[in-house]
Amino acid sequence: MLEALDRDRYDVVPVGIARDGHWVLAPDDPEALRLATGHVPEVDTAAPSVILPTSATDRTLSVHEAGQPPRTLGEVDVVFPLLHGPFGEDGTIQGLLDLADVRYVGSGVTASAAMMDKHVMKVLLAASGLPIGPYVVITDKEWRRDPAAAMDAVHGLSWPVFVKPARAGSSMGITKVSEPQALEAAIEAAREHDPKVVVEAAVFGREIECGVLEGRGTDPTRTSVVGECIVVQNHEFYDFDAKYLAAGDVRLDCPADVPDAVADRIREMAALAFDVAGCEGLARVDFFLTDDGDVLVNEVNTMPGFTPSSMYPRMWAASGMSYPELIDELIGLALERRTGLR
Repeated sequence: MLEALDRDRYDVVPVGIARDGHWVLAPDDPEALRLATGHVPEVDTAAPSVILPTSATDRTLSVHEAGQPPRTLGEVDVVFPLLHGPFGEDGTIQGLLDLADVRYVGSGVTASAAMMDKHVMKVLLAASGLPIGPYVVITDKEWRRDPAAAMDAVHGLSWPVFVKPARAGSSMGITKVSEPQALEAAIEAAREHDPKVVVEAAVFGREIECGVLEGRGTDPTRTSVVGECIVVQNHEFYDFDAKYLAAGDVRLDCPADVPDAVADRIREMAALAFDVAGCEGLARVDFFLTDDGDVLVNEVNTMPGFTPSSMYPRMWAASGMSYPELIDELIGLALERRTGLR
């Protein structure tokens, strides 16, 4: 993003959030933030503190450094929240920006929160007639009260199953479980990320994705060509390492090699999922194409991976919109959108 933004059009202020929640002025240096094998970047909590605006009438960012008087960075027109997981794409940051009356790229509080919670997401999509796979939800209270009963509910699904934190991102805490004896450990592993757990029956087939863009003004929702993620080696499924650290282990085909009728159906379902959820700006909708030819919605990602090699930008590039053009389009959509209720 830092490399692709047109510096003649935009004054860019990189802000990082450290593990301890400290907001800091980050270096405007793409290399320092680049994710690569052996280098997982972290935000430096000792960097100058960024103070957010606390009034809807003032969009000015301030910087505090030890031993120095506060200085201002000017008013912010729009925020691009390149954040995954809890407190990033779950509506919390979006709510903070709404309170400050600052425009931002992507979905608002409700859609962000609902699509981040895999349980709520499935209920909402199924109620709209979109097909989803079989699943079981295990809440924190249910697990603490009677773990045996919670696991008995899972036994009603066919094996293998995938045990997932309900509200985590980037495939964190997910375990593939092929036998009942391994279920309890997998649930505990997921609970390290989220006390609410979703267990899904495995779907045998292909993983197909579709990029979605909000339509301008009253124009309809736009969809990209579809893509496919194929795990080539070293991974049982498309986990965190496969997504971000082991590029040679995964092949991303774009466009996906599927019949036109299937691609059209997936694109139609992606737009419907986007609209049903009340998404704004962008989303990547993930599907399963089963061995029997059925299409199931897996999940809706309101802030998908956004490196130039990520599937979302690649699908739009294959649809005729380059990476810099996509960034401009999303910023433009955010600037057009009114703040507050909409």
